[in-house]
Amino acid sequence: MKKYWPTILDYILIALGSLIQAVSLRLFFVPANLASGGVTGVSQLLNHFTGWPIGLMVLIGNIPLFLLGWRFLGGRRFAMRTALAILTYSLFTDLLLKLPMFGANGAATILINDLKGDIFLNSLYGAIVSGIGYGLVYRARGTSGGSDILARILNNWRGVSMTQSYLMVDTAVILSAGFIFGWKQALYAMITLYVSGLVSETVLEGGGTVRTAMIVTTQPEAISNRVMEDLERGVTFLEGTGAWTGASKPVLYCVISRAEVATLKAIVHEADPDAFMVIGVAHEALGEGFRPLKAQ
Repeated sequence: MKKYWPTILDYILIALGSLIQAVSLRLFFVPANLASGGVTGVSQLLNHFTGWPIGLMVLIGNIPLFLLGWRFLGGRRFAMRTALAILTYSLFTDLLLKLPMFGANGAATILINDLKGDIFLNSLYGAIVSGIGYGLVYRARGTSGGSDILARILNNWRGVSMTQSYLMVDTAVILSAGFIFGWKQALYAMITLYVSGLVSETVLEGGGTVRTAMIVTTQPEAISNRVMEDLERGVTFLEGTGAWTGASKPVLYCVISRAEVATLKAIVHEADPDAFMVIGVAHEALGEGFRPLKAQ
């Protein structure tokens, strides 16, 4: 059982992420006529004209994309996790309407009525909630189907970047929705997609953004000793060669928190005022001194 637990946990996260996405769709996107892009956005447009269930249309629309993904992306892991994400999302999208909370006096209905007419709050809440759902699915090494599959195929087949692929697919859907729901809704839908992407990245990569520092100095020992003593951070010695002078120069590399940047600058300035230092941003640091390094 222990051997299969990581996979089981991934499946639980995928189902939970799909549920959260469905909640976001029902509470915020559909009531405010915000097309969420991809197959779901197309399903919303069809639902607007025909009344057909959104979840069922999401499932039907994802079938050919799933087959394309099976053909061009391959892998049993892709098939199992993507199928689970599509099935659970489609199922939750339609089943949520059957729950008492969506009844006349249900909590969901009260929330929808409270936000009625406020497209800004609907787009903001929808982006945050759906972003959390997407992030959980991605964290479990799954895909959400729809435009996610198309983006990966375009990236592998034609070398189109993932960002451009998502933009091409989702923008086409949202522009189509602009003719139906209105251009104000289309603009907010674009903003929603952007914010949702940021939230999903935070859930996937973690919110513990750290700073990296590379220091070219003639006083490597003095600086490294201060960093290890004052900040209790490790330091790595690298060797660099100046392209202009051809001279060998020591380079220090260390990872610190955002709160420690000012202290590091002071240490470097005191030890070597002529040093050259570059501060970079890293999404996550794993290992000694930071979060434990373990399989996700």
